[in-house]
Amino acid sequence: MWQFAGLPLHPLLVHGAVVLLPLAALMLIVGSVWPAARRRLGILTPIAAVAGGAFALLAKQAGEALERQVPSTALVEAHTSMGNGPVIWAFFLIVVAVGQWAWFWWRKRWAERPVARSRAITVAIAVAAIVVSVGATVDLVLVGDSGARAVWSALGAAGS
Repeated sequence: MWQFAGLPLHPLLVHGAVVLLPLAALMLIVGSVWPAARRRLGILTPIAAVAGGAFALLAKQAGEALERQVPSTALVEAHTSMGNGPVIWAFFLIVVAVGQWAWFWWRKRWAERPVARSRAITVAIAVAAIVVSVGATVDLVLVGDSGARAVWSALGAAGS
């Protein structure tokens, strides 16, 4: 199931997560600090986060299937042990992106005027957006690096 034309789907699915999660993170940060951008991005930010999270989850599942087909090495084990990270960070990215969108949608339509509590919630969302976006992106880079190391060391060993 996790193959296409005899090739593993894991690398293809990983690329979906690698593109969409940092894009959603960037959109989330920009939307947190720039109101005009937030209005233009609208629902696209949570959509990008959900799509990136779906790719991360599918890539994790495809990676687990691929792990059963390749020789076990320390680098493969290290990469596999890191596989839950992007899925967890993607979950929090989705929560903050949906929360941000819902908060500003609600505030625009129902709030009569900004109050101190409204400003505090806006700042809290911005802080959460920055923390989750940076965490998700850094973790994705670390997991990707460990996967690349595992692949290239296996290719180097096969060529020897």
